[in-house]
Amino acid sequence: MVHSYIPRGVCSRKITVDVEDGIIKDCRFTGGCNGNTTGVAALVKGMKAEDAINKLRGIDCNGRGTSCPDQLAICLEEAIRK
Repeated sequence: MVHSYIPRGVCSRKITVDVEDGIIKDCRFTGGCNGNTTGVAALVKGMKAEDAINKLRGIDCNGRGTSCPDQLAICLEEAIRK
């Protein structure tokens, strides 16, 4: 199931994930720091969504209270609840 999310408080403008049977099949960021977001997206592909959430939730970017990885965790939480 493909799920799109509009992140808050970060440079990325959109996160799209494809989660099937609890496994992340694809992850794409629109905007943000291309190298970092591409790297994070590549690392989570094939992971259990729950494992990615546990690793990424709460990561902070320069005192913003959130980050692109944290926003990806929120996106994944929404995706697996549907």
